[in-house]
Amino acid sequence: MSVAQCAMCRMTVESTVSDGRSQIASNLNTGILYLLSAPYLLVAIIGYLWWRSSKKNMSPATILRQRIRRAFS
Repeated sequence: MSVAQCAMCRMTVESTVSDGRSQIASNLNTGILYLLSAPYLLVAIIGYLWWRSSKKNMSPATILRQRIRRAFS
């Protein structure tokens, strides 16, 4: 119940829980979490694609130097 974000959502959740219908409150909270996770997932996908494309653009000599540097540090 306390996870609801806006005043109208909170009012809806409180009224349905007081009527004994807690399924609506659960579904509302799940929907809010779904909408909250979408931007983070989008940023993670874009970051991964950017990282993968930057790895492809590196020369083999640069990759070898990075591996040697990591091995001796």
